[in-house]
Amino acid sequence: MTDFARITLVTGGVASGKSAWAERLVLSSGLSPVYIATAQPLDDEMRAKVARHKARRGGQWRLIEAPLDLPPALAQLGPGEIALVDCLTMWLSNHMMADHDPMNLAPALIEALSAQRAPVVMVTNEVGLGGINVDPLARRFADAQGALNQQIAAHAELVVAVMAGLPLALKGQIPGHTPSHTPAHNPEAPA
Repeated sequence: MTDFARITLVTGGVASGKSAWAERLVLSSGLSPVYIATAQPLDDEMRAKVARHKARRGGQWRLIEAPLDLPPALAQLGPGEIALVDCLTMWLSNHMMADHDPMNLAPALIEALSAQRAPVVMVTNEVGLGGINVDPLARRFADAQGALNQQIAAHAELVVAVMAGLPLALKGQIPGHTPSHTPAHNPEAPA
């Protein structure tokens, strides 16, 4: 697909349908899909979530696990491939749990994305939509996630918000997608 963005960021709230939508976007490219997983299934709930994602994807994806080393994982992409990074929020969380400075992550990721010739679709969460948390660590995480999202969005050719499973292009145009617009009500128009 010639009109496919080289860097795409897909954002939205928790359980908004962004991962499933991003998977469909990647598969629509006609390129060989590579799934770069950042989750560390450390408890039963996360193991179940990972299993659901694997079942939904099926076996057509090449898998690279990169809970911390995302830039080197991107360097593993070859010609004719497209990557889905799911997700930047887990990647950031893994680094913060390892006591790494979250503000040092974006430059290395942006450098890796800039060097990459294969298209990359990254999923992330908008964690600041739910209000301000009273917990200092949660506030630090929300600030770091917001900064990471803004920096990646600035370099992305396509940024899509997914809400209730529906995509909305914030920057660029979704390949093969014609946005539906509901005209504003005009009281002067005939009924």
